[in-house]
Amino acid sequence: MNIFKRIFKIGEAEAHSAIDKLEDPIKLTEQGIRDLKADLDKSLQALAEVKAMGIRSKNEVKTNQSKAKDYENKAMLLLKKAESGDISASEADRLASEALVKKAEHEGHTARAKEEQDRFEKNVSQLDTNVKRIRSTISQYENELKTLKARVKVSSATKKLNKQMAQIDGSSTVSMLERMKEKVAEEEALAESYGEIANESKSVDDEIDKALEGGVAEASAADSLAALKAKLNKDKNKEE
Repeated sequence: MNIFKRIFKIGEAEAHSAIDKLEDPIKLTEQGIRDLKADLDKSLQALAEVKAMGIRSKNEVKTNQSKAKDYENKAMLLLKKAESGDISASEADRLASEALVKKAEHEGHTARAKEEQDRFEKNVSQLDTNVKRIRSTISQYENELKTLKARVKVSSATKKLNKQMAQIDGSSTVSMLERMKEKVAEEEALAESYGEIANESKSVDDEIDKALEGGVAEASAADSLAALKAKLNKDKNKEE
């Protein structure tokens, strides 16, 4: 059927364009399903109409068979009436012949209606097969559409997440870490520089204090020694 070709068989340019956008195959599939359902409605309508014609032909066969049988029975009754003397033989023959002509007409109608009935039944069988095929195809495409939509959602979500992760890892976080490293390195260097300056200033003061402390200690020792000597001399003079 042409509808099966219309669903996914578009043009090469449209097909390539559809590959680039995941939404396009979904829309095309949805449109294809709508087309299939429209064809299904038409097929169901045609199936109902052909079935109706088949039913009419079947009823026509029965009606004409009944009428043919009825005219045959009437011809037989006319001949019996002639035998019993109710009507003349010539009149019975004439009317019986007319009845047999009517019987033949209805037998002809029966044969024609039977042929039509057989043809309609074949058409019904073909249409019924097409209806079942379309329904099966619609069901298949609807299931595939559900799967396709689910895959699109998953792939879109995954793509979005991966894109966000790539942007974070590739720019924000890495750049921020690099800036933080540089800032920390600057602060560490500055702290070390201030430490060296403080140590240099402290060292000079220590040297000065140390030098002064050494001189005071030596002066104090010299004074003590002189005082001790003076005391010894004093004591020695007393003894003499």
